[in-house]
Amino acid sequence: MYENLLHQETCNLLKKDIMNDCLPGAVLFSGPAGTGKLSCALETARILSCTGTEKGFWMCTCQSCLQHKSLASQNVVLAGPRDCTLEIAAASSVLKNACDSHAAYLKSARYLFLRSVRKLTMRFSPILWEDDDKISKIAAVTSEIDELMETIDFPHELPDSVHVAKTCDQIQKLCEKLESTFLYDSIPVKQIRNISSWVRIKSGEGKKTVIIENADRMLESVRNALLKILEEPPEDVIFILTTARRNAVMPTILSRVRTYQFRERTQEEQLEVVRRIFHNDTYTGSLQSYIETFLPVSPDEIRKSAGDFFKCISANGIPDTAQIVKDCGGFDPRLLLRLFLDGTASAQKKLIHTAAGAESSAQCMDALRYCWNNVSVFNQSPAAALEDLVRTLSKINRTHGNIFRAAYE
Repeated sequence: MYENLLHQETCNLLKKDIMNDCLPGAVLFSGPAGTGKLSCALETARILSCTGTEKGFWMCTCQSCLQHKSLASQNVVLAGPRDCTLEIAAASSVLKNACDSHAAYLKSARYLFLRSVRKLTMRFSPILWEDDDKISKIAAVTSEIDELMETIDFPHELPDSVHVAKTCDQIQKLCEKLESTFLYDSIPVKQIRNISSWVRIKSGEGKKTVIIENADRMLESVRNALLKILEEPPEDVIFILTTARRNAVMPTILSRVRTYQFRERTQEEQLEVVRRIFHNDTYTGSLQSYIETFLPVSPDEIRKSAGDFFKCISANGIPDTAQIVKDCGGFDPRLLLRLFLDGTASAQKKLIHTAAGAESSAQCMDALRYCWNNVSVFNQSPAAALEDLVRTLSKINRTHGNIFRAAYE
């Protein structure tokens, strides 16, 4: 069990609880980003539904395990916000390189790419989006992705490397469109209600698993709807919640789940993940920074742009938001905008050293959160959201007597 999870001792505890048949119906995987929480959740779903003679063995070839390994099982629902497109880009690179070199790891590279795409498309299951007015538009994109995926999926033979590369690029672009256009930054309450209906339909075979990522980002109405299910979960269903901020999860939810803690891997352990999963033997940074190398604009450029943006406002200037959006690749994927806002948040940290500065810093952070919500929740264009942010930050600066300039000087 959990042979594909590297350097996470909590998997031993999970294995023990499963073998002793004492895994509860609702669990929380808590730990920093990039520690394998989602991979572990998906693996737990596979193990619980395995029908092989050696339950949970990674190389098991029972029908249930084959479906789970390809993330094609009908017994799993995956919901919640996540930046998926960078992992897809990294997995695409692995598969294309494996095809070009006829590498021994070609089979694992196929699984890596298939799984990375389905970690996104599973969030657009009709189970979750029933009665949503966007479902027809979503279906048009997911159907096109599925058709392309069919040509490189098991058990088919892979086409030549040129065809694989072209297919991967097409899928990647469609996934970027799917994520940036339709994926909510906070799971809607309607999806929780749809999940509630789904879990009460008895499974024909195996255990049903509901995975909700970033549970700390749920709105209060969503938390309350989820709480009602967790109070009396069906016997053949397990709920797996994940979070990087356990203290932000509602206490009443925490009281109904068992927490499994994931630790930050050491630098050497992260390098081993990069080598074994992404087959890169030359990279020397962290796992997260490796994934970020697939951004269309480097994180360093984004952070510099954010620093210049705040510095311009501090000098009572008006930043050229159109040029910023262009320099930052149109903030596509949306992770680029998050990095930019994080960079702006870092730039204003000097404010906290005085009472007036601390007050203005709190207002700045509210403005940054509002900017992110305008884009991720209300679909405002990044350019318009930045223009609103400029006006808000400039007003904060003026109200407090050019306090931004004082902090920078």
